[in-house]
Amino acid sequence: MKIRETTAETRGETRVHATAIVDPEAELGEGVTVGPWALIGPRVRVGAGTEVGPRVLIEKDTIVGEDCRLANGAVLGTDPQDLKYKGEHSTLEVGDRTVVREFATLNRGTAASGRTVVGSDCLLMAYTHVAHDCEIGNHVVLANSVNMAGHVVIEDWVIVGGLTPIHQFVRIGAHAFVGGGCRVPQDIPPYCRAAGNPPRLFGLNTVGLERRGLSDEVRRALKQAYRILFQGTENLSAALDRAEREAVGIPEVKHLIQFVRSSERGVTT
Repeated sequence: MKIRETTAETRGETRVHATAIVDPEAELGEGVTVGPWALIGPRVRVGAGTEVGPRVLIEKDTIVGEDCRLANGAVLGTDPQDLKYKGEHSTLEVGDRTVVREFATLNRGTAASGRTVVGSDCLLMAYTHVAHDCEIGNHVVLANSVNMAGHVVIEDWVIVGGLTPIHQFVRIGAHAFVGGGCRVPQDIPPYCRAAGNPPRLFGLNTVGLERRGLSDEVRRALKQAYRILFQGTENLSAALDRAEREAVGIPEVKHLIQFVRSSERGVTT
């Protein structure tokens, strides 16, 4: 085990419980605490100030950022559950200040992308599963027992309700809110609310957008674009063209349009 120095303000002594096992190739940042019976494997790097709780397993080839909290029984960096995986090198990367609650499981990537990524300031509640090659942005909240298949992309500031399975290769756009118990087989557009089974859209995520400080102008523009794309009579191609013409100078509307244009699995409406 290596103790890594940091240039940040001192965080205190790195502490490893007597019953924990830390591989000699692992690196622990300043102020890391490792709880009872935790296992940290080879080529794992744990950032300064992170708390590794009791019975946590970080198997190998994993980077955990600074000031994270890994709760009892969380499992990180295990092999992908993909029959095509043949032992190739791959990684799991977790950003700073992310909380991984009890018994969540986060797999490494496969040869397809080489890595699974979870951003900073995320909350992954108990029994969440993040599969191989998934990409989760920053400030994402996944409630209890959200189950992601491989290659899922979740953009920044998304909230997904509990007991929600997400099909492989699905994307969920920034600031979207997905109700609990949905089975998500298609992309969820950014800035929108989706609920039901199968899910459908219920307008913009108005409360979330206001809380995150989007201006009145931006929210009005998103509302107009939503009406054109999902409530109008034009076909989707024509609606996208019209929304694009009316979205001059509004990056958020441009992101919504580009997200819908680039969808490969189809978009929830």
